[in-house]
Amino acid sequence: MEKKILILCTGNSCRSQIAEGYIKHFAGNKAIVYSAGVETHGVNPKAISIMKEDGIDISNHTSNNIDEYYNIDFDYVITVCDNAKERCPFFPTKAQKFHYNFPDPAKATGTDSEIEEQFRNVRNLIKEYCRTFVDNNLK
Repeated sequence: MEKKILILCTGNSCRSQIAEGYIKHFAGNKAIVYSAGVETHGVNPKAISIMKEDGIDISNHTSNNIDEYYNIDFDYVITVCDNAKERCPFFPTKAQKFHYNFPDPAKATGTDSEIEEQFRNVRNLIKEYCRTFVDNNLK
């Protein structure tokens, strides 16, 4: 039976989009994966390009608000930033909750290559987190 997973962050533009891409990749047909934000900021173009480097296409993802998913009975809710954890509205759900505060690559500063490097670092952190999450919860 497929598990329903919701990944939450502030704007559903970077970290939650990257995590959605990786959990879909690692879980295959074991999960239906959603991502949302407590706000919606659109999918960050740098997140799309940094995932493409790793062979995962998230260019068709949309930025969704958590309000769209109240009627779904999730098995797991993963918050990927402290702000989302603090602002996450109450969900009438039996979902197991997980939290990891990943740095926000959208706040990276410096040259283009320094910003890209910060996106890559966060992507790699999220990739390992997602691989471990799937191994521990969906096998």
